[in-house]
Amino acid sequence: MSDSQFNPENHKFGEASYFEDLTVGQCFYIPSRTLRDANFAAFQLASGDNHPIHYDVEYCKAQGHPELLAHGFQVLIQSAPGAGLFPHVLGEAMVAFIDQSSKFLGPVYCGDTVYPELVITDLKEQRSTGVVTVKSTIHNQRRELVMEGEQRFLVRRRSAA
Repeated sequence: MSDSQFNPENHKFGEASYFEDLTVGQCFYIPSRTLRDANFAAFQLASGDNHPIHYDVEYCKAQGHPELLAHGFQVLIQSAPGAGLFPHVLGEAMVAFIDQSSKFLGPVYCGDTVYPELVITDLKEQRSTGVVTVKSTIHNQRRELVMEGEQRFLVRRRSAA
């Protein structure tokens, strides 16, 4: 049965925040998560990476690691903006994800809980858009910074200059 009151165009998080609405220092947390065997298996399947350091715990122990060692990209994807509120807050004002960089500062093991965060560090205004730079960080349950990087996004201005 069709519902004439429902409009899929209204099915969104909220009103879009445009470039002018954003501020340096604004923080967007991404929910914490504990990485388990299933996360490692899913990443191995998706990436095709079959090095035993990521899936053979006895190999890891022989290399001096207490558990399976997460692949750097497996750690990086924990900072995917869509896993948190950032792209939902921007909504239709988001034009593109331009680029990202990352540095891996410490190991992440199976069983670790990660705490990703995005913080706006720079806003470069352009004519009809702006470039939003966010610092991306991931800490573990021991409060250790295990990854840091930068992501840049192209965001529409509310009105062109």
